Amino acid sequence: MKKIVLAVMFLTAMVTLSQAEMKCAAGKCGAAMQKGMKKSPMQGKKMMKMFQSVPQEKAILLQEGKAKAFCPECGMTLPMFFKTNHAAHVNGKVKQYCSIHCMVEDMQKGSKLEDIQVVDTKSLKFIDAKKASYVVGSSKKGTMTTTSKYAFANKADAEAFAKANGGKVTDFNGALEASKADFATDSQMIAEKQAMMAKKGEMMYGKMCQKTDKKFASTAEAKAFIVSNKLCKGLNGKQLQAVGLYLKNR
Repeated sequence: MKKIVLAVMFLTAMVTLSQAEMKCAAGKCGAAMQKGMKKSPMQGKKMMKMFQSVPQEKAILLQEGKAKAFCPECGMTLPMFFKTNHAAHVNGKVKQYCSIHCMVEDMQKGSKLEDIQVVDTKSLKFIDAKKASYVVGSSKKGTMTTTSKYAFANKADAEAFAKANGGKVTDFNGALEASKADFATDSQMIAEKQAMMAKKGEMMYGKMCQKTDKKFASTAEAKAFIVSNKLCKGLNGKQLQAVGLYLKNR
């Protein structure tokens, strides 16, 4: 029962994005996040900023293009989940993922990832993932999973984090195997939630957006197009994600 409750809370948080996301796409993440993270999407009460989040000025975006602020797999805003960001070279270009889950998803599609990097939770710098120490299953909320996975450049930092927050210290391969073990369950929950959001996105698109026949290869691409072309009026972050999901999957 506890795991189910945690899963529901995670998925709610995953898709409940504030207007900070719209501003993030325009390069104004920092102030927007500070304002947008003050209230719980479920209770409307003040809460601490998500552990994964950092101001835009502290987030390093390695990928390029109009959609560089969004995860290429799920469309989530990268600075808002920066402490779990991974990156890799894929077909000569850099891809930056919000989580190890989304990186594994790309692997499952057959993509060959090279030079895999991960954000060091302590320094907020990208490091060689294969040399990192990971803490799997801490009390800190995970990204795209109910079993969190945070990386550290120094094993001593990982051990201190695990001592304070619980979890098991392992290496990259251990974290990767844990993510693969969680992948089917996490993916099913995410897919169900995204399907519901896409239906709402279709209604919002019909009422609040200019029409386009453009096809999109990813939610990130759709969201970047919406923002850069001012396709919709009055969308907040959650609505932007919903419309992006609809346009990508229609």
